[in-house]
Amino acid sequence: MKISTKGRYGLTIMIDLAKKHGNGPTSLKNIARENDLSEHYLEQLASPLRNAGLIKSIRGAYGGYILAKEPATISAGDIIRVLEGPITPVEGIEDEEPAKQALWMRIRDAVKDVLDTTTLEDLANHNGEQPEEGYMFYI
Repeated sequence: MKISTKGRYGLTIMIDLAKKHGNGPTSLKNIARENDLSEHYLEQLASPLRNAGLIKSIRGAYGGYILAKEPATISAGDIIRVLEGPITPVEGIEDEEPAKQALWMRIRDAVKDVLDTTTLEDLANHNGEQPEEGYMFYI
């Protein structure tokens, strides 16, 4: 499964809002500037997050966005599903032979477990340590 910029930037919005939770609304302009991202693109991502009940928009001169729930109650999986759709490593696994089908399901379940047990609070409070040795990231 490959997470697109929609999922990655959506997480960026949500982590930023979680870090500022309780301090009033934050504008997408500020989030875009702080993370060197396109404000226009972030606006496109805010709509589905708002429709899913994960964020609220506040109008006015000092408006912006706030989390609709406590950071500890929103999982990374909630955000990824809204922006990326269902979590599945392979399309059409029902057509695979049983051994491969079992593998794809185990991979799907492992990814879901990580996403569903990682909260915005966890991500907002992360201390910047690198992942454990042995993990590889492909860029």
